[in-house]
Amino acid sequence: MERLKGMFYLVCAFSLAGTSVIAARFIDDHVGTFTITAVSLFLALLCLVPLGGRRLVQTVLRLSLQDWMLLLTQSLFGVFLFRMFLLYGLAHTSAGEAGILTGATPAVTLILALLLLKESINRTALLGILSTIGGILLLQGILIPERVVTFSTNHFIGNILVICAAVSESLFNIFSRNAAIKTHLSHREPLHPITQTTLVSAMALVLCLIPSLFEHPLSALSVIGWKDWLALVWYGPFVTALAFIFWYAGIKRCQVSTAAALSGMMPFSSLLLSVIVLGEQTGWQQWSGGILVILGMILIGGNQHSNMKKKKLPSLST
Repeated sequence: MERLKGMFYLVCAFSLAGTSVIAARFIDDHVGTFTITAVSLFLALLCLVPLGGRRLVQTVLRLSLQDWMLLLTQSLFGVFLFRMFLLYGLAHTSAGEAGILTGATPAVTLILALLLLKESINRTALLGILSTIGGILLLQGILIPERVVTFSTNHFIGNILVICAAVSESLFNIFSRNAAIKTHLSHREPLHPITQTTLVSAMALVLCLIPSLFEHPLSALSVIGWKDWLALVWYGPFVTALAFIFWYAGIKRCQVSTAAALSGMMPFSSLLLSVIVLGEQTGWQQWSGGILVILGMILIGGNQHSNMKKKKLPSLST
């Protein structure tokens, strides 16, 4: 049951994360990159701090220097660098293409998990990862000869920046899982997902404040319309607060290889919203790629049960 609950949380987290590409498209042309991130984090903290309450204060008082460093790395790679690369990338490439390119996360996360965390995967898990990666390649059009033109020189810089965002997200996955393992091995009480999300968001906000000042945030925010503010609100309490709460609740129950496969929900949800919200056209290759992504998640999910028996983290209430 804990295994399925963890997978459910991760699916919710990555589905919400996939909407960030669409939300950013509505505001990227009007407000600076660091201003977008800072405002969204501030709005998220307005919701998170009251939810954290007394538990948040107690946690801050008992954290060690190592704990703070782990949280700092998570905020640096999972929020600050990820959003910086993604938002700058969106200035050079389309929303749909950027959303799909975030699908590089599963492959990068799996490689890092094998190298850094020494996690092992069997053939079923590997097949699930390959199915996810294949679906992402099909979604992007790499496997369709006539669509290779999508990787033109004009979009090259944007594509590279979005891939850097995917690498940052993968490193965040690794650091989050590593923090959970260290907490378990030291027999300490794990951080509550809401508390952990609040601290990571606050640290990321501090990182964004100085660079945002060079973007003249007050004048930029004073001229944007209600759609821009609606996008910022979605980017904050939902894409940031709720998605990260789901993430921390899920990664404590699942291996990184599982999170890698489920991260395929990011490009899949981006694809759906590109069609529904932005009106982009899709064909059989996009939907076939989506089916492969779902198949990969099923294969990894079925394999997770045996892995958790060998290496299991304590159950956590959220």
